[in-house]
Amino acid sequence: MVSPISLLNETLHKQTAKEMIRDKIISMIASGILQIGDELPSERELATMLTVSRETVRGAIQRLAGEGVVQVSQGARTRVARVDVDVGTQRIGVTNPTSINGYSLDAVHAARLLVETSVVADAARHLSDDDIKRLEDSIVAQEQAFNDPVRFLICDREFHLTIYYASSNRLLADFVVDLYTYLLDHRRIAMAQPGAIEKSLEDHRFIVRALKMRNPEAVSAAFSEHILRIHDTTLAVDNSKRPDPAKGAHPIPFIAGGKKESA
Repeated sequence: MVSPISLLNETLHKQTAKEMIRDKIISMIASGILQIGDELPSERELATMLTVSRETVRGAIQRLAGEGVVQVSQGARTRVARVDVDVGTQRIGVTNPTSINGYSLDAVHAARLLVETSVVADAARHLSDDDIKRLEDSIVAQEQAFNDPVRFLICDREFHLTIYYASSNRLLADFVVDLYTYLLDHRRIAMAQPGAIEKSLEDHRFIVRALKMRNPEAVSAAFSEHILRIHDTTLAVDNSKRPDPAKGAHPIPFIAGGKKESA
């Protein structure tokens, strides 16, 4: 006979899981991975990407629909209905997802090389077998999202966060999540370029191999290459979005290594 306490614990776990998935989707919207009008992946796809049950995803979507964040229509995919979302006190990371966008690309790149490589090297020492399984499952989900930049970025985010939070320092992991969210609207454009998903997926496979060897130096080196690729592709998008000075417009000035300067 199942005790009332066991039933209560199971209910609380399901509620907590639904809240967690709701918060993850909110963070994806706030950071720019998901934008207004975007179709969400199906329940089955999201469950695979986020390694939870379809019931958990369904509960999270129902709550988001009740909040007016997504629109659920019979016979159609769920769409993002608004982007002015409140990430609340249970945000993932240290700051609001777009706060990091106030810094220059070079400053964020330098911080990622310094801090992120240390965090993932530490994760290599603490990663569990379950974490490795989640990363392997994520690679499969990424392969299935090969032709869809938005779905790929959802998988990409889960892949990175799984590694960050396997490290032993939650504060540093939260900080690296903030670094990861930098200009994710640019990343959407970058990942739509020919060969971009293929190269990122190749990086991820190499990272998983290094993690399975529990080799901190190899993991750090693999992430350094990956971070450099992210820098270069983000820079290319940023340059393409800047006004042409020859046509009388002025590009947004940057202070090297620091915050963006107000125009």
